[in-house]
Amino acid sequence: MARYTDSSCRLCRREGLKLFLKGDRCYSEKCSFERRGYAPGDHGQSHKKQQSDYGTQLREKQKLKRMYGLLEKQFHGYFEKADRQKGITGTNLLVLLERRLDNMIFRLGFANSRIEARQLISHGHFLVNGKAVNIPSYLLKAGDEVTVKEGSRKINRILEAMETVARRGVPNWLGLDKDNFKATIKMLPVREDLTMPVQEQLVVELYSK
Repeated sequence: MARYTDSSCRLCRREGLKLFLKGDRCYSEKCSFERRGYAPGDHGQSHKKQQSDYGTQLREKQKLKRMYGLLEKQFHGYFEKADRQKGITGTNLLVLLERRLDNMIFRLGFANSRIEARQLISHGHFLVNGKAVNIPSYLLKAGDEVTVKEGSRKINRILEAMETVARRGVPNWLGLDKDNFKATIKMLPVREDLTMPVQEQLVVELYSK
């Protein structure tokens, strides 16, 4: 399957904000965006041009897509699904992305990044409602319970992530029981719960052309 293999930090610098793609490193002085907060490339510091409406919409789409670690075909599929649902398409899109299992594992603090969460899920370290799930794109719903497998509770990456989750915080629509390595999706988020700096309406406008 195709995937992005270049430096994750280049993506943050290209979009002009932290996408928190490298977990705890993004909160430290080692963060490349803190040290070089300009676009990558030889002319990243000096080359600035006026963006068209299309360019602004494209950058917003790229930012959201990269934040959740998706490629174009998969991301566009979520947009089409969101567009078919009742309600506001942009909000529907964000909620669909939030419902992904890899995102939930990251939000709950069982992994330091969505990339790490995807790898841990693929290796079969989690249960959803008592059943093994190894599909990162699996969509969770309100009431679902996510548990770290008994045999995976001593994995250093999971333990380290759970130690640092306090720095990020767990969203109020999720319930985390750290002692028992499990969590519950109390409810699906509403737009006010999602505080990422994204303008989803620009993505809708781009795909609606």
